[in-house]
Amino acid sequence: MRIFGRELGDGNPPLLVAEISANHLGDLNLALRTIRAAAKAGADAVKLQTYTADTLTIDSRKEDFLIKGGTIWDGRSLYELYREAFTPWEWHARLFEEAKELGIGCFSTAFDRTAVDFLEELGTPLHKVASFEITDVPLIEYMASKGKPMILSTGIATLSEIEEAIGACRRVGNGQVVLLKCVSAYPTPLEEANVRHIATLRETFGLPVGLSDHTLGQVVPVLSVAYGAVLIEKHFVLDRSLGGPDADFSMEPDEFAAMARAVREAFKALGERRYGLTERQMRSRSFARSLYVVKDVRAGEFFTEENVRSIRPGYGLHPRFLPLVLGRRARVDVEAGTPLSWDLVC
Repeated sequence: MRIFGRELGDGNPPLLVAEISANHLGDLNLALRTIRAAAKAGADAVKLQTYTADTLTIDSRKEDFLIKGGTIWDGRSLYELYREAFTPWEWHARLFEEAKELGIGCFSTAFDRTAVDFLEELGTPLHKVASFEITDVPLIEYMASKGKPMILSTGIATLSEIEEAIGACRRVGNGQVVLLKCVSAYPTPLEEANVRHIATLRETFGLPVGLSDHTLGQVVPVLSVAYGAVLIEKHFVLDRSLGGPDADFSMEPDEFAAMARAVREAFKALGERRYGLTERQMRSRSFARSLYVVKDVRAGEFFTEENVRSIRPGYGLHPRFLPLVLGRRARVDVEAGTPLSWDLVC
């Protein structure tokens, strides 16, 4: 599957996505500066969110609509949070264009059909389903019907719900699906990250799997490389001290840049499953042990433990042949320091 001109997986490092989310604080100039900083920090793409408070919920302070459960937003209503956090739709074209000019990708999470249609008008290259929308099968079908690659975040989903969401894509003829391992806790404690689930999702569904990470720091993204993550998404903020709904669990530019370097270095270190020596390792074999004549031996004399030893370097016979050499005679005079070879043995 190709996203932003790159084949996911297939020997390529993970695609790094900076999630801008609500970290623009309602300021278009700040949003543009954040995208520029993300590109400079090594992001391959930036991601927006396309909704309004009214497309996500209703304006109510009944108990059901109040946030609770130990989150950083406890006590606020859903409507209040989304009204503060949304990205104005009239900004989108400018933000998409800014990313394009910087040479990175841009896409967004749609939260209802009107948002899907709007993003289609902007020429979005793919569609992203948020964790809390993965149970909205009609919405997923509608997104998938556009024929673009689909990214499904699995933060609250059971395996059966993930299977149902994948099925919704396939029913409309869209098999271009990437799953994201995600924990919908903000921030996510390290002990709940369960990076091994990346392999579980890949083996269960036979699809490429990435990571949408809400832990603090870079440990989980770097570790995810070893489990085959093809895409890594982290929230990004220009400066945490500015505040905002998502600032506390977002990476600043220097942190994202350090993560990007570490992820790409980790990918280089993975290598291949096939065992074999590299060219550098083959050159180093000259320092391995081998059989050398360590005392002068005249023609007809026996090779013994006194005049033949296994030592460095590695230009003589393999040490495994020592028992076969001992007790046999020298074919010619052999000077100490000569690598032993079969043509010297009779």
